[in-house]
Amino acid sequence: MSIKMIALAAATVAATASAASADSYFGFEDRLENSSTLELGTVRAAADGVVEIYDGRFGNLGALLGTEEVAAGANKDVRVNVGHGPDADVIAVLKIDGQIVAQQEYEID
Repeated sequence: MSIKMIALAAATVAATASAASADSYFGFEDRLENSSTLELGTVRAAADGVVEIYDGRFGNLGALLGTEEVAAGANKDVRVNVGHGPDADVIAVLKIDGQIVAQQEYEID
């Protein structure tokens, strides 16, 4: 494979990742009720992916609390079971093909 072909392939991958990021996002909520099942509302994904909820106690991704698969397009009423009500704020991450394409911090009431 030539250097030009490798560069073209790398550029294609980078463009695809950027497009996935632009078309993937969480709804506009930033507060969630303290519950064992967190209701995120609408999550828009450019392709099939997974939402992961992490402990966000220090503003960083802490322990993984729960996951939920989402389909390409608008996923309404996305709920993620986290086992028990979180005792701190959380961070939701949307991953497509293992890459983070959207992230949202939520305050827990």
